Amino acid sequence: MKNRDEAWKVLTQYTTNASLIKHALAVEAAMRHFATKFGENVERWGIVGLLHDFDYEKHPTAEEHPILGSKILRELGWDEELIRAIMSHGDHTGVPRESLMEKTLFAVDELCGFLIAVALVRPSRDIREVKPKSVNKKLKDKAFARAVKREDIQKGIEELEMEKNVFIQDVLDALSSVAAELELNGAGGN
Repeated sequence: MKNRDEAWKVLTQYTTNASLIKHALAVEAAMRHFATKFGENVERWGIVGLLHDFDYEKHPTAEEHPILGSKILRELGWDEELIRAIMSHGDHTGVPRESLMEKTLFAVDELCGFLIAVALVRPSRDIREVKPKSVNKKLKDKAFARAVKREDIQKGIEELEMEKNVFIQDVLDALSSVAAELELNGAGGN
């Protein structure tokens, strides 16, 4: 099995946008959190989170992402379970989510982006201060972070069969563990 260092090299070879790298780190943290919670392979789940959007900067269309990225990963020798999980995180690929890892990746992806947006509008810019109640309020505000697919967040929670506020808090806890890397640990990122 390839390791996180190899995944990081792939990510940073294809992604230079700081926001996309932070998103990858956020999804990695969430995947690691849930792997621990579900008794799964933390390293493997983290790598899937880190790599899930590695090709997005170069191939941002639905016709390309993550399809072209999956071809790249295959050429680089990454295994099919990991590639399948990445392919399944977008409904447009036609790859159904079957495994717990696949369902978790789909569930955390949009929510991570949304939680980062919620933290960024707080005066403190501190993810550790965000609570599920404020997240739910922002989810109802369709003008806030309008690019986030709220239906995917809800669908992901349903696929995992988790209670919404518990799931949100789990993802908040995961992101809090990497708050410094996300520059969401207080005003000015200090």
